[in-house]
Amino acid sequence: MTRALMMAGCAVGCMAGAPAAIAQDHAYQLSTQRHVITISCYRGPWEDVIWDRPNPVFTDSLVSAGYTFPEAHAIAERVCRDPATVNRPNGMVNVMTRILSETPPRRR
Repeated sequence: MTRALMMAGCAVGCMAGAPAAIAQDHAYQLSTQRHVITISCYRGPWEDVIWDRPNPVFTDSLVSAGYTFPEAHAIAERVCRDPATVNRPNGMVNVMTRILSETPPRRR
């Protein structure tokens, strides 16, 4: 059962624009300049971080942005399993934005 499915477009290095709610799944999308990173996590039925894990689209979008698969998987796990972001979509976007600024992807 998916409780939170979010989309956030994050530009590598820069982001512009304000979040705009889209669809009925409480998704958020930010304007981008280069790559769209889809933040999509499976959240179990509990408030605790038990079953939480990234959906494949999240990891794939990080790989498309320039991260290696192991880097992308580690980043997605970090974002989805952060207890501070449970039921806080903007918190997930903030964590992902911070990761992008601290460790930008290296293009191959």
